[in-house]
Amino acid sequence: MTHRIAFAASKTDEAQAALTALRAEYGEIKPADADVIVALGGDGFMLQTLHRYRDLAKPVYGMKLGSVGFLMNQFQGGDLRARLAAARPTTLRPLEMIAIAESGSTVEAIAFNEVSLLRQTKQAAHVRVSLNGVVKLEELICDGVLVSTPAGSTAYNLSAHGPILPLDSRVLAMTAISPFRPRRWRGAVLPASVEVRLEILDHYKRPVSATADANEVRDVVEVTIRESATRTVTLLFDPEHNLEQRILDEQFAF
Repeated sequence: MTHRIAFAASKTDEAQAALTALRAEYGEIKPADADVIVALGGDGFMLQTLHRYRDLAKPVYGMKLGSVGFLMNQFQGGDLRARLAAARPTTLRPLEMIAIAESGSTVEAIAFNEVSLLRQTKQAAHVRVSLNGVVKLEELICDGVLVSTPAGSTAYNLSAHGPILPLDSRVLAMTAISPFRPRRWRGAVLPASVEVRLEILDHYKRPVSATADANEVRDVVEVTIRESATRTVTLLFDPEHNLEQRILDEQFAF
């Protein structure tokens, strides 16, 4: 197959130099007309690329030219079209966030990694946690709480001591950030079909922000999170990349 390739790159000198060289060799195609989008950078830039081109439904092949590259293939010379032809697809299902702010406005956003709630002041957040309309925690006192996809489970979720999830597990991780009460509660692994509602208690005194990847909403009073039933994105990985094996190995890394 002759792939029509669109390139996107982060602003670093290294990524921009690679972008110039690859466009000189393979040409410059608009993303809407391409068969595949090649992203040059780190995981942060990969997230930007997925958000920017999510409505095009094009597969994305990343090459690592950044500090973190869990979702990226190694950057190397050679026949890029041959690598693309041999690449294996992995389907990601993002989260949908519906956040209601104190002002009454409603903000909807997509998260490929996680939706996180964080306290905005020195005072801890008080959050009521409901799953499918049933209250599970009447009051979670914490610095914050997040809900992560399998793809995002090795990012902020892992830093907050949440579980690493296999990509095809169809589960989500709910992880508390510095929980104070209940003292022993550290989070839960949820089926992907569950709808999570997080209500902010005493939100005037204890304001909380909600962030879907990099899209932040301040002073929220209620946030609903669920896996998207209609949106998916496809990442392409070299056969030797083996993302599932990397996720397994990460659980034994020190």
